Amino acid sequence: MLGRFFKVAAIILCLAAVLASAHQNGRGGIAPDSWKPVATFSILGHDPGTGEIGGAVQSRVFSVGNGVLWAEAGVGAAATQAIVDVSYGPQALQLLKAGYPPDKIVKFILEADPDPNPKGWSKEGRQFAVMNAKGEYAAFTGPKAPLWAGSKGGKYCTAQGNILAGEAVVSDMVAAFDSTTGHLSLRLLAALEAGQKAGGDTRGMESAALLIVKKDGGVWLHNDVVMRLQVDDNPEPIKELRRLVEMAIKQLPRGVWR
Repeated sequence: MLGRFFKVAAIILCLAAVLASAHQNGRGGIAPDSWKPVATFSILGHDPGTGEIGGAVQSRVFSVGNGVLWAEAGVGAAATQAIVDVSYGPQALQLLKAGYPPDKIVKFILEADPDPNPKGWSKEGRQFAVMNAKGEYAAFTGPKAPLWAGSKGGKYCTAQGNILAGEAVVSDMVAAFDSTTGHLSLRLLAALEAGQKAGGDTRGMESAALLIVKKDGGVWLHNDVVMRLQVDDNPEPIKELRRLVEMAIKQLPRGVWR
């Protein structure tokens, strides 16, 4: 067990070193102007009845799904946002595979982060959440994440966000997820809708995404992706995402969800 821990630690430390070098070369420790906080609200959720796990996100950022949601069937899911380091997602999935609980994964990834741009893109502004295949989760919001920033957990979900109208955004997301029935995608969507109704991203709306996985749960053979949907540039991205989800549900293999 100890040997496995050091093996995983070595892999992540090597990745951190590569990332630090990439950030430093030619950037002088300052984040480019095009780097803007992934101001967003997201939710990770699990359905123990079907074994599905995934997440959904909305933001006033173009193509937010490109860097926030990560999931692997039988492993778990992660959300990476705010002063984001997208490598947190793959790192989290790798550590979940190795059997580590979400709270330890959050701690380990943060400690391994070399913080290559402390002035322009500080690790103290990161926000991310990790959920394993059982629905157990942990979330972190750095003290320098763009305000309002924070998270709220439910029985099988965790909602987090930054540059939000207030705490009600994440609280209402969890309440909506817990009170909605039907396919996991509909519960995740209900959470986004509730978060937006509570004020959402204070800058407005532009993009949304949803990702759900389950072993062999998707259409076609050996497909673990139940749904992977993105709305990249739309004045009403959540509304458009609902339209796509309702289409996708009709295509799911029989017996995938109750």
